[in-house]
Amino acid sequence: MATLFVSDVHLQGEQTPANGLLRRFLQHRATAAEALYILGDLFEAWLGDDLILPEQQGIIDALRSLTDSGVPVYLMHGNRDFLLGADFARRTGCTLLPDPCVIDLYGSPALLMHGDLLCSDDLPYQQMRRQLRDPQWIAAFLAKPAAERVAFARQLRDTSKEEIGRKADYVMDVNGETVAAYLQQYRVSRLIHGHTHRPAVHELPDGRQRLVLGAWHDSGSVLCCDGDGCRLEEYRHGGSGAGDRG
Repeated sequence: MATLFVSDVHLQGEQTPANGLLRRFLQHRATAAEALYILGDLFEAWLGDDLILPEQQGIIDALRSLTDSGVPVYLMHGNRDFLLGADFARRTGCTLLPDPCVIDLYGSPALLMHGDLLCSDDLPYQQMRRQLRDPQWIAAFLAKPAAERVAFARQLRDTSKEEIGRKADYVMDVNGETVAAYLQQYRVSRLIHGHTHRPAVHELPDGRQRLVLGAWHDSGSVLCCDGDGCRLEEYRHGGSGAGDRG
């Protein structure tokens, strides 16, 4: 058995490729896992546990079926779905994780992060992140009517797309010194994260590793870890790539 990691699925609608791909993954590949970790941005937007859209219910049901089968699922907030809360966890059986957190991965500690905290050169984003994660801001936002929350999410997404087009490439990626600082702070040799949509296994000095999950579009990015190590796999429709093992 193996432990699986995914991130940045960015689910938007029932008919999008990522939605069907993830449901197949949860119903087949993930059923043979020792555990599944979702490291943020499962949804393109999550506007509160009281505002579940019809196209989101299928994934909620699939997660519930997986956890009911005995596979533990751990979920970390991303920059798009940081309002996932206790009611979502209750509905799905998932366990919410703080960002960052350290887990024991086959006898070796691993640091898990969504990854946006590592992009420390993007100062405007980091300022906005602090505002949106403020408990007072969250309480005020969740008190707004559904229509206002939907409109805000649409505006935020449009603004984000415009800003991404203007930012330098290095600003959108992690800062090496920030990565080193987190590895040092948590005293680990392995860091697993998403957010940047740049899947890779980076070999760092002193035998350390930074493993980056990719986004889900026409195929899925899966990190598979067992006692022999970790490897990135591609999950595609039809059971090719990482394959269906369930």
